[in-house]
Amino acid sequence: MKLVMAIIKPFKLDEVRDALTPLGVQGLTVTEVKGFGRQKGQTEIYRGAEYQVSFLPKLKIEVTVPDEMVEAVVEAIAGAARTGKIGDGKIFVLGVESAMRIRTGETDAAAL
Repeated sequence: MKLVMAIIKPFKLDEVRDALTPLGVQGLTVTEVKGFGRQKGQTEIYRGAEYQVSFLPKLKIEVTVPDEMVEAVVEAIAGAARTGKIGDGKIFVLGVESAMRIRTGETDAAAL
């Protein structure tokens, strides 16, 4: 099993969810986060005063999938989240040793 973690622009969430549903992804976790990469923030104007926003709002999506689904999930997220502009985000794939569904006690792939 793998944990696919993606940092995306907030307005791309619905497109990413719609891209993952036909693949059989049954659940995902979304967290509001802030950060910066090469984008290094942006300048905004509030009440006539210009100020620097260092950390930009992003969403972190986490989904755990069987090994055979990883490539399709990564491609679906990348395709749906891409705008072609700086700050589109990143996708990370991490190994998952085990998982358990608390309600039933199912483990590993059955728990997904």
